[in-house]
Amino acid sequence: MMETGKDLEKARKLLRNGDLVAIPTETVYGLAANALNPQAVTRIFEVKNRPSFDPLIVHIAGMDRLNELTTNVPDAALKLAEAFWPGPLTLLLPRKPVIPDLVTSGLDTVGIRVPDHALTLELLRDLDFPLAAPSANPFGYISPTRPSHVEDQLGTKIPYVLDGGHCDIGIESTIIGFENEEIVVFRMGGKSLEEIEDVVGKVQVRDHSASDPRAPGMLKSHYAPRTRLKLVDMEDLLDEHLLTERVAILSFRDSFPQIESERQFVLSETGDLSEAARRLFSGLRELDRHNPGLILAERVPDYGLGRAINDRLRRASAGSD
Repeated sequence: MMETGKDLEKARKLLRNGDLVAIPTETVYGLAANALNPQAVTRIFEVKNRPSFDPLIVHIAGMDRLNELTTNVPDAALKLAEAFWPGPLTLLLPRKPVIPDLVTSGLDTVGIRVPDHALTLELLRDLDFPLAAPSANPFGYISPTRPSHVEDQLGTKIPYVLDGGHCDIGIESTIIGFENEEIVVFRMGGKSLEEIEDVVGKVQVRDHSASDPRAPGMLKSHYAPRTRLKLVDMEDLLDEHLLTERVAILSFRDSFPQIESERQFVLSETGDLSEAARRLFSGLRELDRHNPGLILAERVPDYGLGRAINDRLRRASAGSD
């Protein structure tokens, strides 16, 4: 039976024994296992029903652990780590053989980050291995940002959820790699493009991939509710024909009197993109819970964290049109 609590020693014991523990981070809750134990990592894929070609992110306690896992850290990677760790930034770096192939889906790079959550950092500091930890949810579904989301989705499949409260950022980390002297953003996330370029200059942005991803979170269809979701602009939301259907609305800052309150969710009444990111997955989950015929999601302004929000909404709507 799944338990929820703040018992760090219980979590460490389970992880040392090869079990899975859901852990809190500033982004979303992760489904953690010993990243150096192939049998434990296999359990992550089994519990999530995750395809083996989708690599995992490895979580460490600090930059001093990098040399244990990677053969080379470019100067730009060091600058980014110094600027943003702990924080929602994952670096793709050449891996050492100690990292199992299953973690990287056979790639020669591994995604590494230092999470910005006091409870999980304390957990990591007293482990002699890093943690592989994708989002603690069934593959392709909405990522969890509260312990109750993990309980709802994984039921009795894991023994313990380390309760760190609500995730402060609410969307996954930004993933950055290094190719042919270029800095490449493979996934938009909790660190904005503007913040990254302030540190290392101009970067390239890589679009998502339908298969054979080079980094976690690059699949075209992902983060989706069970209800069909359509990404629209504001004028579409105001279309009376659409509002006559049994639809739910996920809007940026406006509410709609024509729609029952339980079938609409406003991300930020003040237009705050940080608040919108923090509430995104909870909003999708809440609307999905009421079983509407269709969810209409509004695009948010496409700058700062808005790029990552729109990225998640595009993936959630993939295949729905």
